[in-house]
Formats: sequence, structure tokens, C-alpha cells
Amino acid sequence: MAATAAAPVWSVDPRTGKQREQVAVEATADEVDTAVRTAHAARGALADRTVRAALLRRAADLLDEAGDAVIEAADAETALGPGRLTGELARTTYQLRAFAELVQEGAFLDVLIDHADPALTPPRPDLRRYKIPLGAVAVYSASNFPLAFSVPGGDTASALAAGCPVVVKAHPDHPATSELCAALLRRAAREVGLPEGVVNLVHGFQAGIDLVRHPLITAAGFTGSVRGGRALYDAAASRPHPIPFHGELGSLNPVVITEAAAAERAEQIGAGLAGAMTLGVGQFCVKPGLVLAPDGEKGDRLLKALTAAVSDTEAGVLLDHRMREAFLDGIRTRAALPGVEAPVTPGAGGEHTVSAGFLAVPADSLATEGPHDLLLEECFGPVTVVARYTDEAEIGAVLARLPGNLSATLQLGEAESAGTDEAGRGARLLAEVTPLAGRVVVNGWPTGVAVAPAQHHGGPYPATTSTSTSVGGSAVERWLRPVAYQNTPPALLPPELREDNPLGLPRRVDGRAEGA
Repeated sequence: MAATAAAPVWSVDPRTGKQREQVAVEATADEVDTAVRTAHAARGALADRTVRAALLRRAADLLDEAGDAVIEAADAETALGPGRLTGELARTTYQLRAFAELVQEGAFLDVLIDHADPALTPPRPDLRRYKIPLGAVAVYSASNFPLAFSVPGGDTASALAAGCPVVVKAHPDHPATSELCAALLRRAAREVGLPEGVVNLVHGFQAGIDLVRHPLITAAGFTGSVRGGRALYDAAASRPHPIPFHGELGSLNPVVITEAAAAERAEQIGAGLAGAMTLGVGQFCVKPGLVLAPDGEKGDRLLKALTAAVSDTEAGVLLDHRMREAFLDGIRTRAALPGVEAPVTPGAGGEHTVSAGFLAVPADSLATEGPHDLLLEECFGPVTVVARYTDEAEIGAVLARLPGNLSATLQLGEAESAGTDEAGRGARLLAEVTPLAGRVVVNGWPTGVAVAPAQHHGGPYPATTSTSTSVGGSAVERWLRPVAYQNTPPALLPPELREDNPLGLPRRVDGRAEGA
């Protein structure tokens, strides 16, 4: 039987839906195997932390130097615009440099030394613990962030920082951008004396499945849909040797606006909500998708401001036509539900664009199981659902029905924020939303995920499939595992665990931070 020809991979212009150029071909099973084995063979080359830091810094430099070409390629494939992509490139190179600093400092190795103490009950042996890289990892690029959550993004940067080579599965929405960025990362590796195989790239749906099933892949990071992420998560779990799968799948990102907040600044909140839900044509993973707002006059003022701001938003292009059709179908189905109103109707803005809007519904229709449950599912694009409540019991009833989220936002009044309101509403709502999300925002908006050591970008399922973060320095922990050495002769210990600390690492010795 003749072999099936490999399917071509095309760069497509989302503004027109037309193919621009053939970029590559989908990887065969043999090609995926070669990519993984190449990455696996490069593990030892990443052992030196100084070289890893140099790789990350050089990758950032090369991306900056090629910035115009990178932004042009990404804009042609995503229609996100030069302004947005310029900021995303800056974020991407900042991440790389931040991980280089983390690698050089070394605290992420979590070195712990407990000297032997025979006087303890039970006696304690000499124990020395630190974290080591897992091995070759798979990274699945996101559609909506062609740089910061794709080939040169946080998953790749944190994996390389941990000492893990990567095989990236390119997203079909930006294959040319992926090829360009992968070439820059491989060049960075070559220039600092590392094999190019520390970064590998494959294309194709089946390649993504083959990748997570490969026996030499030790972990995976994913950002995408619930359906796609869950399929890969199940594949990772059903392997003969299951592996960690760190997936970011979907999030509604609820917002609660109290009556006091609406009374004090309805216009400001309405305008802010409009900006958050339409930012990037509503394609941010932390877009507010469900808003609990008061009924009555205070809520009317807020909805009036929201209506004005959303109505002034220009139609935009979604990342691809498949997403556009899914958005339009989702809007039609939701708007047809009984009791649902559309103060500003979202939908088709033109042949290739979509217009922003929002739906409104009584909160009590979401408080119990029924046909309105569809409104509690993420709709990717520039739309949000405003559920109008009549009392606090309805807020609690709706929140109790929500799945896990990346973020939850509270818009509180002045006294509620200060903790001086007699009802203690602010503190009570904070406690109520904390179990729902990985990040709680007060009197702000969740869009804009700062890259910082204290950041947590994750949340209960289906927001993510693990308790880890994909943003911030702690993201490196996904690609490490601890190992302890007991009564090991000093000459055999890794340098990180030797008594004289030749690498100058931060560590805790006998329960105390060294130097404290």
C-alpha cells in the first residue's frame, strides 16, 4: 500500500480566510519520534545552569532583533495588530530574561540539607534534597498568544530554565510565526554552544497526539480548548507510564458587582467592563464572561454605561474562520434562550469580522440546573453575560454552580473594600469566590496577567488540569521533581548538595535558611 502523502501546512490570513503560503508539512509518526529523541538526547547539554541562562538571554535578544519580522508574521496570521503584538513580544522577551535570572539565582532548586542526628527520636540520617529536571517535555502552542504562549512563550522558557529540552507542537493558526520563532531559538542554542535539539517543532493534529503518547516525553504543557485539552490530558493519563499534563482549558472568569459599587461608580465600571470583555476581540483567556450585577436603578445605570461603551467598539477579526463560526453559533443559541435579552447584539460585523455585544438575563434563571446552563460555559469572542440579581442569595446560588476559573473579580463599594461596612459584604464575597479561581481581582479587571514572581495563572478544573501556574517564576516547578540522597558519601554528591556549597546556592540547612 502506498504511503499517504503528508498534508501541507498553510499560513492563512484571518482577514480574508485565504491561504497565504505553504509553511511546512504535518509531521509523521516517525518525524515526531525523531524530534522527541533529538530532545531527549540534548538533556545533558542543559545541565549547566550558566549555559541555560545564556540560552534564555540570547533567545530574548534574537527575538528583539528580529522584532519587526516576528510581529509582521504574527499579524499576518492572527490579525491581532502590531500594537498588541509589540506588547506581546516585549512580554515574551521579558519572560525569557526573568527565567534566566531565576536560573542563575538557583533558589528554584529548593536545596534542603538535614544533617544526621542520632539523638533524635527516631534518629535522623543525613538527608540532602533538591529538584532535578524531568526530561524532554511537550509544549502545545495557544491560538490567541502566538508569542507569549507559543513557541518562545512561558511553557518553553520555563522548561528550558528547568533544564528540560522541548518539543513544541505548533498551533495551526500561526505556523509561519512558529517556524520563525523556533529558528531563532535554535540559533540562540547554537550560539551559546548548545545543540539545536534543545528546541524542536512539529505540526499537525495527529502529531500532537503522537507527541503526548511518546514514551520519552516526561510532561506536557497546553493552552487551548476544554475539548482538545481534555483529550490530551486523558491520553497522558492513560499511557503505560502516565505523565503530568499541565493544561489550561477554559474559564468563565466571573465578576460580582455589588450594589454599593454600582451606586458609587456605575459609569466607570461599565466602561471598564466593556474594555475588558472586548480587549483583543474578546480572545483573552481571562475575559470576563459572566457578570453578576444588581437589578434596579443602580444596575440600569451600569448597563447604560456598558451599552454605550460596547456600542462604540469597532468590529474585529477573530483568529480564524472556524472560531468565527463557533462564536456566531454560540451567540445564536444563547440569545434564543427564554428570558435572554441582547441590549447590544453581538454577531457578524462583516464578511470576516464580528461585532461585540452582551446578553442580559435574570440571575435566578442560572441558580438551578436548566437550559440556561449554556450561559455558564465560555463563549470565545467579544461577548459577556450580565446576570441581574435581586439579593445576595441569588449571587451565592449562581456562584455555587460555577466550575473552576482562572480569575474571579469583585467590584466593591468604598466601605466594603475597607472592611468597614456593617454587613461585612466585602470579606464575605472574597471568601466566597476564592475557592473558584486561581487569581482574585478586587476593583480592577482580570485582563492583563502580570509576569511576576507572585503571579498565579491557573485555577480549579476546567481552568487548569493541575494546581500549577503557567505565568511567573513558579511555572518552572512543573518541569522538576525532588530527589533526596540519604547518607551519601560526600565525593558522590551532586555539587548542588555538597557541604561547602561550591555553586553558592540559596539553601536551608537543618531547618534554617543559610545566612539567616
